[in-house]
Amino acid sequence: MTLAPAQRTAPAAAWTDARLLLALEEVVEGELNRHLKVAKEWMPHEYVPWSQGRDFDGVMGGEAWELGQSKVTPLGRVSLVVNLLTEDNLPSYHHEIATMFGRDGAWGTWVHRWTAEEGRHGIAIRDYLLATRAVDPVALERARMEHMGAGFESDNAHSMLHSVAYVAFQELATRISHRNTGHFSGDPLCEQLLAKIANDENLHMVFYRNLLKAALEIAPDLAMQAVRDVVTQFRMPGHGMPGFERSAAQIAIGGIYNLRIHHDDVLMPVLRHLRVLELTGLGPAGLQAQQELGLYMDGLNTQATRFEERQAALLARRAAAAERKAG
Repeated sequence: MTLAPAQRTAPAAAWTDARLLLALEEVVEGELNRHLKVAKEWMPHEYVPWSQGRDFDGVMGGEAWELGQSKVTPLGRVSLVVNLLTEDNLPSYHHEIATMFGRDGAWGTWVHRWTAEEGRHGIAIRDYLLATRAVDPVALERARMEHMGAGFESDNAHSMLHSVAYVAFQELATRISHRNTGHFSGDPLCEQLLAKIANDENLHMVFYRNLLKAALEIAPDLAMQAVRDVVTQFRMPGHGMPGFERSAAQIAIGGIYNLRIHHDDVLMPVLRHLRVLELTGLGPAGLQAQQELGLYMDGLNTQATRFEERQAALLARRAAAAERKAG
């Protein structure tokens, strides 16, 4: 997209959300058309081992769930539940982006397309978990009710640029989480399913990342401030689910998602691709935001290194304890 001179030179104060939505409409249309060309149809039911399924206890009088009925690893089970409960809040996410981006034109078409693609993720994961008896179905349903009952409200509802910046990073974070969960699940079929979901999330990330790039071109100071705010205040969308802190700690120690991964595999790839820390021509507010972002990333890298040291020490103690027990 070639931006008109008036778009490139408009002062930050002139950029209302409504004007930004209009200015970026052409970019959204182009990204939507690109997405539709590269996105490949896939069927969730093809990745569920239905032949492993059987009746549970209750109305059907089947077999009660027990922990040893699935080959999914304990770490994989924890992460699968977190990922599924995150996907379950799709109605709230749809409400957030539909309210912010609207339901008309290219923006609206994208909102509905994104929602449809995200919807199959929860369907596929839940069907897999129940067919393979990987989780307690009663505990899962109660957690779903509690999590969805609380709803979801974005931490980054300051402006539409905050929303765009957040999803540019969050979609990549979700992709990494799904991919690594599959790797640690202990089940090749689960890994294959989550790879399909991760591919969807990657395409969503590319859409929002390219949109953020255009925003940095037309409103660099505002976009830079939004990126700084999102990066320094980032939380995963499932942070409000029951038991999230404990699950997140297990996921971090297990190597599915932690500070090092967040820094190296989520934040830095997007920042590098957009050259956010090298962007020139910023005004005072944008320059300050850029400097604060750079300082934050340096500090986060230091925190990630400290986490790695603690993680290595903990895993070494666990391995030693397991060896003593086995001996």
